[in-house]
Amino acid sequence: MSHAPQKIYLASKSPRRRELLRQADIDFELLLLREDVARGADVTEIALPNESPEAYVARVTQAKALAAWHVVLARHLPAHPVLAADTTVVIDGQILGKPVDKDDAKRILTLLSGRSHQVLTNIAIKYQQQFLQCTQSSEVRFATLSDSDIEAYCDTQEPYDKAGAYGIQGAAARFISHISGSYTGIMGLPIFETVELLGRLKHS
Repeated sequence: MSHAPQKIYLASKSPRRRELLRQADIDFELLLLREDVARGADVTEIALPNESPEAYVARVTQAKALAAWHVVLARHLPAHPVLAADTTVVIDGQILGKPVDKDDAKRILTLLSGRSHQVLTNIAIKYQQQFLQCTQSSEVRFATLSDSDIEAYCDTQEPYDKAGAYGIQGAAARFISHISGSYTGIMGLPIFETVELLGRLKHS
């Protein structure tokens, strides 16, 4: 297996991605950007007309990686690879983002109850003239949730900063009857694919 470079920049506010990089012993430095800079001036996180979930998550991640690399150059920072990622939850072809409030979280969890859905995590790496990108797809099946299950979970803070209104590594683990794919990908950063992409980088 290829090894990751000495250090990378992580262009993400997600504490879960930081945790996963530490777990994989990847040396990183946070590169936190303002929301408008992180997205890019002309990039929307709303799906475009007829845009597939796969195309959507790839477009958003690419925009984050390129915007972060631009900041590295503009700030004259040491040239380390930039890693960006985006995760989306999909059911019946519908993209489920982060809930805007409790009612929205309850709606999303009701939709997922008793059914399988897909979790797509795209990762992108920008370094010098190189740009590498891939999407990891996993399937998650929820048990049937009661109204009280959903209400109690939505009374916690867990659903509100996560695509699909749940985190597999938290209390929602008790809702999940089966997964197929990458546990770390469902968390927000597929480590196997990340290390593989980093290993493909050419260093001058």
